[in-house]
Amino acid sequence: MQQTPAAVRTPAARAVDGVVETVLNRGLNVRHIRFMALGSAIGTGLFYGSASAIQKAGPAVLLAYIIGGAAVFMVMRALGEMAVRHPVSGSFGQYASRYLGPFAGFVTGWTYVFEMAIVAIADVTAFSIYMGFWFPQVDRWIWILAIILFLGAMNLLSVKVFGELEFWFSLIKVVAIIAMIAGGAAIVAFGFQAGDGGGVAPGLGNLVNHGGLFPNGFEGLLAAFAVVMFAFGGIETIGITAGEAADPKKVIPQAVNTVPVRVLLFYVLTLGVLMSLFPWNEIGSNGSPFVQIFDGLGIPAAPHILNAVVITAALSAINSDIFGAGRILFGLSRQGHAPKSFGKVSRHGVPWMTVVMMGGILLVGVVLNALIPENVFVLIASIATFATVWVWVMILASHVAMKREIARKGLPASEFPSPWWPAASVLTIAFMAMVIVILGVFEDTRVALYVGGAWLALLFVAYRLWVRGGGRQRAELVDETAALPVVPVASGGRVSAGS
Repeated sequence: MQQTPAAVRTPAARAVDGVVETVLNRGLNVRHIRFMALGSAIGTGLFYGSASAIQKAGPAVLLAYIIGGAAVFMVMRALGEMAVRHPVSGSFGQYASRYLGPFAGFVTGWTYVFEMAIVAIADVTAFSIYMGFWFPQVDRWIWILAIILFLGAMNLLSVKVFGELEFWFSLIKVVAIIAMIAGGAAIVAFGFQAGDGGGVAPGLGNLVNHGGLFPNGFEGLLAAFAVVMFAFGGIETIGITAGEAADPKKVIPQAVNTVPVRVLLFYVLTLGVLMSLFPWNEIGSNGSPFVQIFDGLGIPAAPHILNAVVITAALSAINSDIFGAGRILFGLSRQGHAPKSFGKVSRHGVPWMTVVMMGGILLVGVVLNALIPENVFVLIASIATFATVWVWVMILASHVAMKREIARKGLPASEFPSPWWPAASVLTIAFMAMVIVILGVFEDTRVALYVGGAWLALLFVAYRLWVRGGGRQRAELVDETAALPVVPVASGGRVSAGS
C-alpha cells in the first residue's frame, strides 16, 4: 500500500469528500524520542528480572547482558536502517511484509501485539502490587482499572501527550538509576558497611569471592539469557516512532546509537555495583537490591523512594505497551491484516480504536489479577522472550532481504547503514536462534516454546481463513533515501553533470 509522502502527511486527519484520511500526526520531537530510547531499557526486567538473572548466572550475568546487548544493538541498527529508508507506521510489521512476504508481515505484527499484551498485563498487575505497598486496604483491581482509564485517556489525546508522559517517566527513571549507581559506588569506594553492618563488607572482591565469576558454570550463563533478553524487550518501539517522528532521519539514528550506552549504564554498571555491595547469592533474597543501596546510604525512606521509582517504571512500560501495540495494529489494518476500524484516526491523529483495544486487553488484568501468583515471573518472562526474539529475528531477516534487494537492483545506498554487514547480521540471527533453543532446554522456561508454537500455528490458521485481497500482497513502501548529489564536473571548459 503506497504511503503518503512525508512532505504532505503532516496533518493528522483531513476530510476529503466526507472521508477521514488515516494519517498519523508527526508529533514526536528529538527530546521525546531520545528519552523514550533511554527509558525503554529500564523497567520490570531491570528492577525484578535482574535478581532472577543473577541467581541463575552469578557475576557472569554481566557477560550475559553485554552479549545480549551487543545482539540487540545489531537488531536496532538493522531496524534503524529500514526505518530511515521507510519511516512508516507499522514499522517492522510492514518491513516484513514488504521484503519477506505478506504472511511474514502478518505473523510479525501480531506476534509483537501478543508480546505487548503479555507484558502489559504483567505490568498493570505489578503496578497494583506497588500501590498496595502504600494503600494495603484498597483492592488491587481498583488500581488496575484506574491506571488503564488514565493512560488510555492520555493516549487518546495526541501522540505529543504520549511523548511528554514518556519523557517525564523516563527522566525520573534515568535519574533514579544514576543515583543508585552513584550511591552504590560511594559505598564501595569509601568502604563503609552497607545496611545494618551485619553482612559481608562491600568491595569488588564480592564479584569473585563467592564461587568465582561463573559460580553456576557455563550452564548458568546460558540459563540467564531467557531473563536477560526479556529485559531488552520493547526496545524495538523506537522503530515504531519513525512514522510519527518530526524528523526520522535525524532522531532515529540518534536514538538507536544510544543502545550500547544504555546497556553499559543501566545494566552492566548497575548490576556490577550491586554485586560489589552484596554477595550475588544474597541479592533478591532479603528484599529489593535497590532498597539495599538506599538503606546502605542511611536513607530511612528507602522503600518509599524505590516504590515511587518502580511505579514510574511501570507507568512508563504500560504507556509504551499501549503506544507500540496500537501503532502496529494501525499498520496491520493498512495492510489488510487487521480490521479496517484499527486504521481510523481521531482528529488529533491518534488511531483511537487500537488504544481502545489495548485497554480492553489490559482489563483482562483486572480479572486475572487475583489469580496470578507472584512466583510466575520466569514463566511470563520466558513467554515474552519467545515473542520478543521472534520479532527480532523477523527484523533481521527483513533487513537481510532489503540489503540483497538494494544490491540486486542497484538502489541508492542507505543513509544509516548497519555496520559489519553481513557478518554481524548472520551472527546475530544465530544468537537469537540459540536463545530460542535455550528456552526449550531448561524446564522452567520450556512452556514458552509450547505457547509460542501454539501461537504461530493459530496465526497460520487465521491468515489462511480470514486474510483476503490486499492482505495477500506485499506492502508497498516509499523509499525516502536521498539520491546521491549530482556534482558538476568541468570538461573542456564546459560544465557537465557527473555522479
